[in-house]
Amino acid sequence: MLISFAALFLSVLLLQLSSGGVGPLDVLSGTALGFSRQEIGLLGSAHFLGFFIGCWWAPRLMGSVGHSRAFAAFTATGAIGLLAHMLVLDAYAWTVMRMASGLCVAGCYTVIEAWLQAKVTNDTRGRAMGVYRVVDMTGSLGAQMLVGVLAPASYVSYNLLAILCCAALLPVVLSTVQQPDTPSQPRLRPRLAIDRSPLAAAGVVVAALSSASFRMVGPIYGQEVGLTAAQIAWFLSAFVIGGAVAQFPVGWLADKYDRRWVLIWLSVAAMGSCAVTIFATGLGTTGVYLTAGLFGLTTFPIYSVAAAHAHDFASSEERVELSAALMFWFAVGAIFAPYAASVLIENFGPPALFAMISVGHGVLVVFGLIRMRARPAAQERTAYVYAPRTSFLIGRLLRKDRDAGARRADPPSDAPR
Repeated sequence: MLISFAALFLSVLLLQLSSGGVGPLDVLSGTALGFSRQEIGLLGSAHFLGFFIGCWWAPRLMGSVGHSRAFAAFTATGAIGLLAHMLVLDAYAWTVMRMASGLCVAGCYTVIEAWLQAKVTNDTRGRAMGVYRVVDMTGSLGAQMLVGVLAPASYVSYNLLAILCCAALLPVVLSTVQQPDTPSQPRLRPRLAIDRSPLAAAGVVVAALSSASFRMVGPIYGQEVGLTAAQIAWFLSAFVIGGAVAQFPVGWLADKYDRRWVLIWLSVAAMGSCAVTIFATGLGTTGVYLTAGLFGLTTFPIYSVAAAHAHDFASSEERVELSAALMFWFAVGAIFAPYAASVLIENFGPPALFAMISVGHGVLVVFGLIRMRARPAAQERTAYVYAPRTSFLIGRLLRKDRDAGARRADPPSDAPR
């Protein structure tokens, strides 16, 4: 079992390095090749469109051909998308290639999480999920750093990412551990998230607005404020580090206080970090790094807090489908956010990126205050769980963590009754 887990985690690390590096590299390459800001933003949106299609299709393919073959098919799709970049230097052709990359990410994570779900036990679940989250975050951080060493618009750069993508295939297909049975596909009921918590559904959309636009269009902002490729790598990495650091304190707050207030104050802090980022360009490179870390600190945990709030109002039987519904709304927001951000930057300059994000958080604050008057806080509360945005099957891995952490909570004195 340990060998099986190690193989899966190695595949996750290699996959993250490959898929996480292509977004920033496409921005720098597109700029070098003369793509417009809107065309570059379209690439980020195409990635999440492919990601959504992959989340929906992967369980069906896995049921037809098995885990290893499905993983191989999705990995090959991602590698083809990467290698084709320098063969056709056209923004709209790259859009199709980025859809292939998004499809690869969603499909591979679906296979890995289905495999993990079948192999973990109650004794190993906590450690396995802890390592999984650390590996996922480490790979994401390493992918941002790759931008500093990969030359834009270079076949060698895309070839290296394709090699990493192909290497992710080896631990899974060479594993001698017997493949598990294919899990049933959770029904995709987007309405379930709205029925259980409209605020949580809005929260995950705003989380997508923040993270997808920053990670896919943030390098444009970095270029506009004068950062080099190596500095852009640190700029993006600071965002990931800030998000990682935030998980423990925000989780403690979300378990101790009304999660709606935690969401509201996180959004207020996010608006503040956006304002600081807009005005920090005069503070030098270090100031830009610090503001990116602050931005990650205030925006990265919003998805997990919103998910925890939604699960407070759900039964154990609904958790898998509710997680899939929340992922659906995140994907919807992530599809539209990068393109919208790029259009605003094209017309109003780099600060427009953070102005758009700030407006989204402002709307979430107002909506959160409205929802607090609509109903009291949940009496039964689940534990805060860091929820990776990987596939529709992630809810299966987190279900028992939420059920085990469910506890009775006294409503805050200021909660409506």
